[in-house]
Amino acid sequence: MSLIIDTEPAPLQTDADGVVRVGGARVTLDTIVIAFQQGATAEELAQQYPTVPLSNIYAAIAYYLRHRDEVEAYLEEGKRQGDLLRQKQKTNRDQQEIRNRLLARRSSSR
Repeated sequence: MSLIIDTEPAPLQTDADGVVRVGGARVTLDTIVIAFQQGATAEELAQQYPTVPLSNIYAAIAYYLRHRDEVEAYLEEGKRQGDLLRQKQKTNRDQQEIRNRLLARRSSSR
């Protein structure tokens, strides 16, 4: 009996926001890769994220290992966008606090 070798596509899908998810679950590639980089095993990840089959976790890790530069660039871009969003939220919060103080002064001077 001979073993039939076929290639299967990685169980990764990009959602409407450009986020890569694993196996149709809500778990992101970022989550799997970062946990793997921090020493988590595929089995630990499968226990932590039961909606993702172990085979999909292994496939996501294998994809990362084969496409390390592209995945690292994707992770870095996500981090950069997150930093920009946090800065924008902080600016909006700061502006709201200034507005609230000005309104409080205005109403106390009447």
